[in-house]
Amino acid sequence: MPLFKIIVLCFLSLVSQSAFALGADEVLPPNQAFKVSAKALAADRIEISWDIAEGYYLYRNKMHFESKTGQIRLGEPGFPTGQTKHDDNFGDVVIYRNALNIPVGLTIENGASSLQLSVQYQGCADQGICYPPQKTTFDLKLPTPVVNVDPVKQLIKGAQSLKLNLFEDDQSARSGLARYELLPPDQAFEFFASVKDDHSLHVNWHIADGYYLYREKVQFELINADGVKLGTYDIPRGTPKQDEAFGQVETFHNELDFDLPLIRSSQAAQTITLLAKYQGCADRGVCYPPMSKKIDLALPIAQQRAAQELSEQDQIVQSLRKDSLPITLLSFFGFGLLLSLTPCIFPMIPILSGIIVGHGNRITTTRAFLLSLSYVVASALTYTVFGILAALFGSNLQTTFQQPWIIGLFSAIFVLLSLSMFGFYHLELPKSLQVKLHNSSEIHRDGSLWGAAIMGSLSSLIVGPCVAAPLAGALIYIGQTGDAVLGGSALFALGLGMGVPLLLLGASAGKLLPKAGNWLNSTKAVFGVIMLAVAVWMLSRILPGNVIMMLWAMLLIFPAIYLSAVDPLPENSSGWRKLWKGLGLMMLAYGLLLLIGFSLGNSNPLKPLQGLGLSTAQAAEPGIVFERVSSIATLEARIKQAAANHQPVLLDFYADWCISCKEMETYTFADPRVKQALKGYVLLQVDVTNNSDDDKALLTKFNLIGPPAILFFGLDHQEKIANRVIGYQDIETFIKSLPRTPS
Repeated sequence: MPLFKIIVLCFLSLVSQSAFALGADEVLPPNQAFKVSAKALAADRIEISWDIAEGYYLYRNKMHFESKTGQIRLGEPGFPTGQTKHDDNFGDVVIYRNALNIPVGLTIENGASSLQLSVQYQGCADQGICYPPQKTTFDLKLPTPVVNVDPVKQLIKGAQSLKLNLFEDDQSARSGLARYELLPPDQAFEFFASVKDDHSLHVNWHIADGYYLYREKVQFELINADGVKLGTYDIPRGTPKQDEAFGQVETFHNELDFDLPLIRSSQAAQTITLLAKYQGCADRGVCYPPMSKKIDLALPIAQQRAAQELSEQDQIVQSLRKDSLPITLLSFFGFGLLLSLTPCIFPMIPILSGIIVGHGNRITTTRAFLLSLSYVVASALTYTVFGILAALFGSNLQTTFQQPWIIGLFSAIFVLLSLSMFGFYHLELPKSLQVKLHNSSEIHRDGSLWGAAIMGSLSSLIVGPCVAAPLAGALIYIGQTGDAVLGGSALFALGLGMGVPLLLLGASAGKLLPKAGNWLNSTKAVFGVIMLAVAVWMLSRILPGNVIMMLWAMLLIFPAIYLSAVDPLPENSSGWRKLWKGLGLMMLAYGLLLLIGFSLGNSNPLKPLQGLGLSTAQAAEPGIVFERVSSIATLEARIKQAAANHQPVLLDFYADWCISCKEMETYTFADPRVKQALKGYVLLQVDVTNNSDDDKALLTKFNLIGPPAILFFGLDHQEKIANRVIGYQDIETFIKSLPRTPS
């Protein structure tokens, strides 16, 4: 017998320790945290009781009792005095701990003998986890009213009833425990991952009955995977659900599976570790904490097609990861040289030219080059700094500086500079400041180098580089790795490469510009007109088209008058005088056409008489017409609809202030060969001019820095990553960029 007692005590000790460990590490299911019961005290009185676990509590104002039996009405519950607690969600509330008994009176009609009682309650754990409202139904048999009966028969009947009730309570407790016992996380959500092929993985969950996963909580990460990264993947759509904790979500029951594409820069076989993060709940209202699982996967040797699956900017990101610093900087300097041949850099040429010409006969070759160098270095530095900030904080720096008041202010600066070119006034620093600068350096005598630097800095933000693959690659690399030093160095080298034409302009300006005489004044006037043209070009982003048309007309007519377009030529006029008069007449004529077009309500300066029907030739074929989409939901629905119709999708990201976007629109998309190549596509466009929240969400979804960007989607709803176009492409290059097969 003593041995038997020792065994029993050891067993009880182990059970208690296990229970304590479970309570310390996991949140109890609601049926264990709040054990609720109900019983009939008399024919007209019941009692509802809770056994509340240590560290848990119930809200008084969240308790509701309801009779589901029509012949029985509930009286006012007899709530005992509880504790007052300040709750972050509900304010000052009354709570109960440990044990709670609430008597409730009954009003019975027509001799009802049973009550169906609905009990609703809600509680929390002290560690801050709250349960959703719980609801339980009890079927209670009410005692019959007391009457005079045979004591012996009553005793026998009571014993039989007691035996029956004990049996029923035991069976109910056993079935209730089995019904509310939660599965361990690995059994509720069995996760599997496997290698599908050399460039993709397959993941799936087996979800137990009565449990579900949140779509929004599914995340993946690769560990110990040098040269391998996850491509863009789409999780299937789930069942919409209004969740009390997370709001509007999507959930999965039974099973979830899909593929994960891999981007590999190394072809060697290797073992990687996939980290999956997910979270789910039981249908009864208990949610598991976030879960994670690691699975080691052996990748086979990659085939040669691996490099072709990378888009251009992704290839640049990979080169940043593995190339040495000198090679990286040299490559980005070369990228900058190529970008300098695009229209992105053209607006900076008249700005810098005006700065150089503004110095008049004081300019020398050395001085002009130093002005250009100051302008270019400041521009590259500014774009580098703001590029790093944009990559780290996910902001589009170009959009930030396209606010109407900023564009208007900068346009006003160019107007003021142009007026100084016309000789209305001279821009110079105060004499006192000039003396101080003179003591510092003769070169900085008038502060012009600082002025050139300031203009270069502002120009890089207002009319600076367009988004192209090298720029996007550098910003994506910074955003992914946080390596601002390498990414910033690459951006600076890119800016210097783009500034090479400006440096050549400065080096030659000292030889090309006249030193003195009337030629100098004429040259400055020409650049004054160019400055005004830059101002009008910038204002075209924020003003109506017909207003801009009138401004172009003024910009042509007024200089034409200065060129003697309406004055008679002297008899012995030189050839140059006649040439300028002819140019003035052409400017005057076109300016008048623009005024006529303005009066007709037209807004295209290249077609001022459009709509008059003066031409008998067949009307030109209309350009590509895009369907605008403005949100992720609309885009996904449209892609799904196109796939159902067996049509691929082209998605174009556009903005009014994007120079390369306008170039693509005017040249590439207007070509008949491009129109024919895109004939089977659904053509969608996202206009991010206003940089709204939906615009930002769309850019973020596809990991884009800004426009222009062109994405292609197949019939499987997936983007063709390798065919993504970033920046301007000419006709031939764009046609080659199209997916070979639309499916």
